[in-house]
Amino acid sequence: MNQQRSFRDAREVGDGLASSLRRVSGLQERSELRSDVPAGWIRCSELLETPSHFGEWRGLLGDWLLREHSSAPAPTTASWVLTWYLHVPAYVGALLWHHERRVPSLKPAELAFRLSDDRPHPDGMAVLGDAFHCLPTDPGSARPEATVVRDERALAAVLRARYLAHAAQFVRAYAPISRLGRRTLWAAATDALENSLWWAGRQGGTPEAEGAGVADAALVLDERYPPLTSASTLRLTESREWTRRRESCCFSYLLPSSAECDGCPRTCAR
Repeated sequence: MNQQRSFRDAREVGDGLASSLRRVSGLQERSELRSDVPAGWIRCSELLETPSHFGEWRGLLGDWLLREHSSAPAPTTASWVLTWYLHVPAYVGALLWHHERRVPSLKPAELAFRLSDDRPHPDGMAVLGDAFHCLPTDPGSARPEATVVRDERALAAVLRARYLAHAAQFVRAYAPISRLGRRTLWAAATDALENSLWWAGRQGGTPEAEGAGVADAALVLDERYPPLTSASTLRLTESREWTRRRESCCFSYLLPSSAECDGCPRTCAR
């Protein structure tokens, strides 16, 4: 069992999902985490119900790219918004899984985010609702909103299924307006989930913590689960650093004076 899981240190027996979010928030630096939706935040369900809002988001990104790079290629804005959106359910799910061994709903109506005032990426995330899946040893397992599963493998399956359900709704909404193929969309969904599981461990700042994130990715993505495009590809390099094979392209190479990223699937053998 991962000694970092903060539910072991819970002072309030039987605490709920909001308590999990408060604990997990202090274990990461990427985003503000909340259990409510302040004014100006965007519910994921609002975007999926009105896909034209994705066009507005891409417009904000295009304006930023023009200021920063004097160019805003359509494939680049489509791919960046794709990655940023999928990061929301993937990161929330990965953090609560890694630190608390809890899986929230991840339904679009129960997730929201805030766009940064500078670069228009999500820099705050909200988890709404109280329901979660957990292990029998969870301090909140007796709560009415908790659903207990038998072991970590079963809980990993819940995380994977809930993320896939959210991603499938997003792919249906985003594909027609992005002009990106389904394989590209699901490759990005695969990258978002594995990267988030990895990051949740890396933020611990030690090789052992990073290794725990790698182990999480290996458990959640122990094989390929279509329409995801790959099982976990995390591996150690000769210099004993973890790396992974990217499944999707961000199209950043289309920006002036830019080249393909390290590990870009356009240039790396599959």
